Amino acid sequence: MADCITVARYILEQTGPITTMKLQKLVFYSQALHLVRYHTILFPERIEAWVNGPVAPVLFEAHRGRYMVDSYTKGIDSHDGYLTPEERIVVDSVIRSLGPHTGEWLREKTHRESPWLDARGDCSDGDRCRAEISPRAILDYYSKVGEKALLNG
Repeated sequence: MADCITVARYILEQTGPITTMKLQKLVFYSQALHLVRYHTILFPERIEAWVNGPVAPVLFEAHRGRYMVDSYTKGIDSHDGYLTPEERIVVDSVIRSLGPHTGEWLREKTHRESPWLDARGDCSDGDRCRAEISPRAILDYYSKVGEKALLNG
């Protein structure tokens, strides 16, 4: 099993420099697609319902204070993990389908979907929230709406 830093590094190797917001959302959607296809998590790290959409705090700590990141960002470049061929296929599907969109577009997409909305509960739009978006909530929602909706918005 991969970890979210390995997934992020792979995404950055494929895309080149991108915003941290876009990276977080591509990592989130990679987790979602892996759950839909294989009914198992791609990585074990927690994803939380932050103001700007789903965020993996471990990944946030690796790129804290940066707006743009690439595969040489300290904290991402030093990781020795790897993805299996099946995991790369999942992440490649997400990059191909959602990679052309901006981080802001991806944020708005997550804000319309129930995993983020439900995890935020009673928090208002600007409230800090550290509630987990559980793998079960991700699987339940995206299995219901299907891969096409997950990858197309």
